[in-house]
Amino acid sequence: MATSAPTSTDSPDRQPALKRAIGPKLLILFVIGDILGTGIYATTGKVAGKVGGALWLPFAIGFVVAILTAASYVELVGKYPKAAGAALYTQKAFKIPFLTFIVAFMVMCSGLSSASAAARAFSGDYFQEFTDAVPPTLIAIVFIVALAALALRGVSESVKTNVVLTAVELTGLLVILSIGAWAVFTGDGEPSRLGEFQASGTGYALITSVLGATALGFFAFVGFEDSVNMVEETRDPLRTFPRAIFIGVAVTGTIYVLVALISSLLVDYRTLEKSSGPLLEVVKAGGVDFPPRLFALIALFAVANSALINIMMASRLCYGLANEKVLPRGMGKVLPRRRTPVTGIVFVTLLAIGLVSTGEIQGLGDTTAFLLLCVFAVVNVAVLVLRKDRVEHAHFRTPTILPVLGAITAIALASPMADRAADVYVRAGVLLAIGIVLWAVNKAVLKLRHEEEADRGKA
Repeated sequence: MATSAPTSTDSPDRQPALKRAIGPKLLILFVIGDILGTGIYATTGKVAGKVGGALWLPFAIGFVVAILTAASYVELVGKYPKAAGAALYTQKAFKIPFLTFIVAFMVMCSGLSSASAAARAFSGDYFQEFTDAVPPTLIAIVFIVALAALALRGVSESVKTNVVLTAVELTGLLVILSIGAWAVFTGDGEPSRLGEFQASGTGYALITSVLGATALGFFAFVGFEDSVNMVEETRDPLRTFPRAIFIGVAVTGTIYVLVALISSLLVDYRTLEKSSGPLLEVVKAGGVDFPPRLFALIALFAVANSALINIMMASRLCYGLANEKVLPRGMGKVLPRRRTPVTGIVFVTLLAIGLVSTGEIQGLGDTTAFLLLCVFAVVNVAVLVLRKDRVEHAHFRTPTILPVLGAITAIALASPMADRAADVYVRAGVLLAIGIVLWAVNKAVLKLRHEEEADRGKA
């Protein structure tokens, strides 16, 4: 959920071009693999707790919101085919370096809160299916450290692990869909649950309940924005990206809505709400002889994949910002033998461990969604601002109404109307405060060095 350094694309590229090795099919698989993961495996129950048996509705709305913002990303990546994502679009649209930094740091922090939510999901009911002798918080911390060690070892090992884990997490969701198909075929389940709402009445309470559930459920859709960072390694990106992103979001959105329908059909929302491994409850209630421990193992691999991706992305964003002199230069240090961003990995790992200690799955997932919804609001506005910036090549242009609706829905879901806990805003504020302090320290150091160089020049 990270992006590259914000300003390097504005200067001449002095490095060799990246190899364009990603074709249309591989890009579609990348988008699908990047979206699938912790969100659906871990937060389904918490979404059910907010909305009730109509669990499918927040995921359906989240799907629409994701499509709106995806359309903006498709236009911008076609217009500016550079691997920099939201930070690049913010800089080009508003030309305010501090705002660009805030957007980049929010993306990085969203990755860390997502990794921390994955760690909490790993240490919860899925892990407890094997043993409950180890404190969950300790398991979560060890989990983060282990993934950081893998990221530190090398990008090749990390990417290969990611491919395997993506296949495993998709298998787990196919198991859920198969169980649901069997339940429908045999007449099991309670269809009446699908229209139940946790909030009574039809007024403001119902609206905030659905908005809150959608905001949390949106955590399951984040990830598609990562794919824009692969644009310089994709063959014929102007033609490939629109199809890949739209197909990727559509496929995952369909899977999510079906999983939500099956979950509510087979398990009461109150049972789902209490579980940190809600899909495990679905397996146990499905009437199919599928070993719960095997599914728990699949789920552990799935949440590990999400955390690994986010630690990799966040550490490399930290490295990129340091190289752009936006963060202190020392944060861009690379391990000589492994050629991995060692300082960035250590920094994001410490932040992730700190986040694990501040909340549970719902709060951390909501923090991820909140941070990215703020970023998506900026991106949707940037599309409209950049309409005046003409480029020579043809590219996808989304209908104007889509980014307008995308900005409105992102702002609505990020607002207090979404009925999220106050600790989400506190957690996001503390993360941004850490970034602002680092930015200010770096500015002061750069100013001091500039003055020293000027003094030496006069001497």
